[in-house]
Amino acid sequence: MQHYLVIYNRRKGHIVRHRRFLAPGPALAARFEAEREFREEPDVEVVVLGAGSSRSLMRTHSRHCKASRAYSIGWPP
Repeated sequence: MQHYLVIYNRRKGHIVRHRRFLAPGPALAARFEAEREFREEPDVEVVVLGAGSSRSLMRTHSRHCKASRAYSIGWPP
């Protein structure tokens, strides 16, 4: 399973940043770091999503994957 850190701005409807991880531990550590970074921004959501493939991720988490800028920044990886 692959793990994807996604930082999503709900108000603007786009992905701020994303990164793929092969193990859950580093993904969660990156999530906690991003949560500290964006703690003053209430419109920003920081999540780690798990999926077997990027295609599967697009089906199960379309809100994050179909954001207005998602494809322009190479999402999903």
